[in-house]
Amino acid sequence: MSSLRPRRSVLYMPGSNARALEKAKTIAADALILDLEDAVAPDAKELARNQVAAAVKAGGFGRREVVIRINGAATPWGEDDLVAAAKAGPDAILIPKVSSPGDIMVTAKALRDAGAPDHTRLWAMMETPTAILNADSIVRTALDPHSRLAVLVMGTNDIAKETRARLTAGRPSMLAYLSICVAAARAHDVEIVDGVYNDFSNEAGFRAECEQGRDFGMDGKTLIHPNQVAICNEVFAPSEAEVAFARKIIGVFDLPENASKGALQIDGKMVERLHADMARRTVAIADAIAASA
Repeated sequence: MSSLRPRRSVLYMPGSNARALEKAKTIAADALILDLEDAVAPDAKELARNQVAAAVKAGGFGRREVVIRINGAATPWGEDDLVAAAKAGPDAILIPKVSSPGDIMVTAKALRDAGAPDHTRLWAMMETPTAILNADSIVRTALDPHSRLAVLVMGTNDIAKETRARLTAGRPSMLAYLSICVAAARAHDVEIVDGVYNDFSNEAGFRAECEQGRDFGMDGKTLIHPNQVAICNEVFAPSEAEVAFARKIIGVFDLPENASKGALQIDGKMVERLHADMARRTVAIADAIAASA
């Protein structure tokens, strides 16, 4: 539990925009994805790569987790992106269009060969039908420490494009894809963050989608605008009441006279030992959020 890291808000920042990279150092997001892929035009790819690598090496992002999203290996920029990102040594490198376990392991080997520091993890975009169908085998690579796999990132816009599904209120077309990936992530102790919400001026709709993702088991949500950070941080953090009740559950189960009991009544509710395990995680993530403030 001590290694928990808040990933409530994960903000994409275009790597070709030097002002945005500097502004990122002041935004209250838990994590920043400095993007070399979708947010960057083809004629700006090299500029973006150089600016992002320089920004990561220079530091100054404070407690924010810094991630570089590279272009895919099959593109003209993918190989150079990976080498530059590995040498910059961010917290993680996000690879797009993952479709098989081999994508994870080949990239991990390339990172080692390029001299990436041990602390640099891999994040994987789940954004194609093939990725959804192979979710378990992709995430199972996390059992091998050489894979570096730590986080799944849902690419709901790309999933909608590839499946011809419509992104409507409540996301009924996405729920199967989201739940499959949540199950795979939880089965293999990997974190997972939800896809973006495109209508960044619609606060009510955005809050509802954050709450939906949280209730589905997501650890956080990817964002396209800094104005989305505050709501996201609020929704994906346990409330004061949740933390207080969690501490009470832990305290009651930790009493010597309850050491052998599998279920107890607390505040009129039947609470099982599995709820104590859930409570410990709630407290751990709340403590991690407080420590990162």
